[in-house]
Amino acid sequence: MTTEELLDKLELVQQLKCETVTLELKSAEKGCPKNLYDTLSSFSNQDEGGIILFGVDEKQNYKEVGVYDPQDIQKKINEQCLQMEPVVRPLLTVAEKKGKFFVSAEIPGVELTERPVFYKGKGRLKGSYTRIGDSDEPMTEYEVYSYEAYRKKYQDDIRTVCRVTLSALNQESLARYIEKLKNGKPRLSQINDENLCELMSITRNQEITLSTVLVFCPYPQAYFPQLCITAIAVPGNELGDLGDTGERFLDNQRIEGTIPEMLEEAIRFVKRNMKTKTIINAENGQREDRTDYPLTAIREAIVNALVHRDYSIHTEGMPIQIIMYEDRMEIHNPGGIYGRIRVDQLGKMQPDTRNPILASTLEILEITENRYSGIPTIRKEMEKYHLAAPEFVDERGSFTVTFYKAESNAGKEINDNEDMQNLILFCKTPRTRREICQYLGLHSVTYAIQTYIMPLVNSGKIKLSIPEKPKSMKQLYYSE
Repeated sequence: MTTEELLDKLELVQQLKCETVTLELKSAEKGCPKNLYDTLSSFSNQDEGGIILFGVDEKQNYKEVGVYDPQDIQKKINEQCLQMEPVVRPLLTVAEKKGKFFVSAEIPGVELTERPVFYKGKGRLKGSYTRIGDSDEPMTEYEVYSYEAYRKKYQDDIRTVCRVTLSALNQESLARYIEKLKNGKPRLSQINDENLCELMSITRNQEITLSTVLVFCPYPQAYFPQLCITAIAVPGNELGDLGDTGERFLDNQRIEGTIPEMLEEAIRFVKRNMKTKTIINAENGQREDRTDYPLTAIREAIVNALVHRDYSIHTEGMPIQIIMYEDRMEIHNPGGIYGRIRVDQLGKMQPDTRNPILASTLEILEITENRYSGIPTIRKEMEKYHLAAPEFVDERGSFTVTFYKAESNAGKEINDNEDMQNLILFCKTPRTRREICQYLGLHSVTYAIQTYIMPLVNSGKIKLSIPEKPKSMKQLYYSE
């Protein structure tokens, strides 16, 4: 950044009075901080990178104390950057203000294939960090693995399961699949079944693959007990709420079987626990039954969870979860978003596929289309039902889809001037999307931001902490 931009950043700090997901403050009045490794790692491991600003003391109410020596601190910052793997290349800027010097170190986010960036003194597993809010948190073993899995293109869906033999599979289902594979493909038809199994990853080095077990084994949970779906219906809006007779769950089922079987049983569970009401279609005047949520959207979300969840050894002990509350429904999927795509890009661009063989197998069996149409379909179906947009959340190795009922959008009305001023006052402290949603008494974060906050942003009454990336999931909203 330029010296003018650095001075502007100092003014922003005085407005925010806090650190952010892309801004770390260091005093450095009496010397260079000895341990920058955590922040260097976490900033490098996020797309936005980050800025470390030296010369502001958070403990003294963000007082501008300046740095002890602008030349020496740049040298020491670079020395610590050289201890990172891969080496961090900061962009350093110095500015003077009222006789005091301030230094900024812009840390660029590295390419996904080079992550995680870690401190060599601790090693990859213990020296890798991620930015959570305004703090640097050690990466979990799974988070470190997920970067390696993408970089090396691990295919966990075809890792071998040595305990399973061909004779343990459903021979009729497997034969139908092989027939579908050969249909219309003369070259495949000429290959004998044993070689075809190797070619199409039914087996690998003559051992059965995981995707084969999940689709063709009569009971996959004999080998992987937690590769299932746990489904519950809760008598309230939060876990722990009790029903009229003290019951914790209105319905509670462990859903097992092959992926096609789990899909159909999960849909039956959701249908059983949804209410159905009769409405008059405004377009044709016909009476029709309508469930709480569109079944097409539910099916797509469950298919996505089964096909795109993480099947590595790190998550094989974690089931998919379906939780039906009074006001919403959540589907929790082990394994965060795979590859380069971000949450705000879902349904708008073709993503990397975590389990390509499994996805292809289910396409051939006509369980899924495998055309990346799932997210757009979910959004369109919810819109047809006049429901809030579905919410997609990706955080630390878990992906959650949330559907809201029609009445769940009812929340605090802030149309009058007093309520509007109270919301602006609430944002005197920079707030996350979730905090604003909770303040408004809403459940849909997307609805809260689009309906209430963005009009204030457009009028200049609310500002963005990352104005150059308005859709950033790490955005903070604040008022002056």
